[in-house]
Amino acid sequence: MSDSRAISYRLPAEWEPHEATWLVWPQNESDWPEKLSSIRQVYREIVSYLSESEKTRIIVNPGEAHKRAEDFLEKESTDLANVEFYECPTDRSWIRDSGPFFVREKSGELSVLDFGFNAWAKYPDWENDDLVPGFIAEALRLDSKTLTRLGRKIILEGGSIDANGKGSLITTKQCLLSADNQARNPSFERNDYETIFSEYLGATNILWLNGGIEGDDTNGHVDDICRFTGPATVVLCLEDNPEDQNYHPLRENLEILQDLRLEDGGKVEIIPLPMPSPLFFDGERLPATYANFYISNEKVLVPTYNDPKDREAIGILSELFPARHVVGIDCVDLAWGFGAIHCMTKEEPVR
Repeated sequence: MSDSRAISYRLPAEWEPHEATWLVWPQNESDWPEKLSSIRQVYREIVSYLSESEKTRIIVNPGEAHKRAEDFLEKESTDLANVEFYECPTDRSWIRDSGPFFVREKSGELSVLDFGFNAWAKYPDWENDDLVPGFIAEALRLDSKTLTRLGRKIILEGGSIDANGKGSLITTKQCLLSADNQARNPSFERNDYETIFSEYLGATNILWLNGGIEGDDTNGHVDDICRFTGPATVVLCLEDNPEDQNYHPLRENLEILQDLRLEDGGKVEIIPLPMPSPLFFDGERLPATYANFYISNEKVLVPTYNDPKDREAIGILSELFPARHVVGIDCVDLAWGFGAIHCMTKEEPVR
């Protein structure tokens, strides 16, 4: 691998200006058993909000899926003037993890990094999703670089990291360094990831938290627990109930983060974000969290759960994003697929 000091690219922060947001139209019934019609209503709402201030680019399966999605959105009075459709086979709708990493080269030009995707080292259907970064790069006519080691793609999911665009990046040991049956890159150690983050994402300062929340089938994605909201500020989920399984792990992350520093040596400003009451489906806990929000050009879309804490979470994020309209979107059904708004969106920075 290259020297970690040889920075070639920079991953922009999510709040930097977007050209577009990418989504994959929901079509996998197994992700939301008996709920696909209501899930499409959630997508319609998200598309409507996003398309008010940026292009919304939706990937649909080849064939009739394009017309069905377009007809559905038009029937629900969605303005399609800023919506574009692209036909490409997919397995699932979680483009945050399967999609490309849009990065800037030293020249400022935008290009695509094609990390591998293997369905969180858990599910068998992933080969179509693994081709999505290359498809998008070709559709946009952007240079693309496939990252490999020993002849195999390096696996990295967008939800496993969060960056401030200045050189700091947050992730979890549970997701990236776990040696269990969800190990993404079994031969990788901490320094291997840090070399990749430095050279390809422009992140020389890595903030390692311990783990994620209960019900997260990704095995510890950081976008469920801790997010940058500014160059020096993060929101960090904390559970108030000492009897809840998330209470101690989230408090441990707080203690770790309090001792860490940013790329400039400054302390991280930590804003606590509440957790909603536990959600269950067929007796299985779901990863319900307010941290899985998405920052668009003019709005912040926040998952809500018909919970008293919804209002508190929206209030906290409204104070942190005073120039954006913070909007709550009911994600009770969406969470049945073990994800929420951030998982299903991918920002494309302006060129």
